[in-house]
Amino acid sequence: MDRDGTLIEESGYLNELSRLIFYPFTVDAVRQLNRGGFVVIVITNQAGIARGIVPESFLETAHGHIQARMTAGGAHIDAFYHCPHHPDGIVPALRVKCDCRKPQPGLLLRAAADLDLDLTRSFMIGDRFHDLAAGRAAGTGTVLVRTGYGAGEELTEHRAPRPDAIADNLAGAAAWILRGGLVPA
Repeated sequence: MDRDGTLIEESGYLNELSRLIFYPFTVDAVRQLNRGGFVVIVITNQAGIARGIVPESFLETAHGHIQARMTAGGAHIDAFYHCPHHPDGIVPALRVKCDCRKPQPGLLLRAAADLDLDLTRSFMIGDRFHDLAAGRAAGTGTVLVRTGYGAGEELTEHRAPRPDAIADNLAGAAAWILRGGLVPA
């Protein structure tokens, strides 16, 4: 799943913990996916690193905070993957066009290789079409959530392949997946 706008509230370039805000349903939704036997992975673009706005060390702190909150609620994230690159970045080593920045599927493919996952039996949940495009390119099912940028993205859905499902939030996406992930009739 995507991080900003899906797992936690969208806050622009997240560069301090005071701006890391959980949706009230986040921990419960992840716990339900855990109990359902799903490996839960966060796949996130972090252009703020390439743009010199967010130190990469802070990203580790933020993900540690997310994991601690999950653990306190009886849930867990199995892995976090991030892309620090951006073609317009100011950090020379990160100013590249890469295969890991969504909508490219590189991070999903890496996660699948690292964790021995069958992507055809997996789902990408996100609030942006580039999240869904990465999932589609990797062979996953896709769920658009209306949180974050999702409600606006839904209005312009003609821009990208239609998601397999649209849910109000991560809890709705988790419920749909746990019901069998079937496209509603």
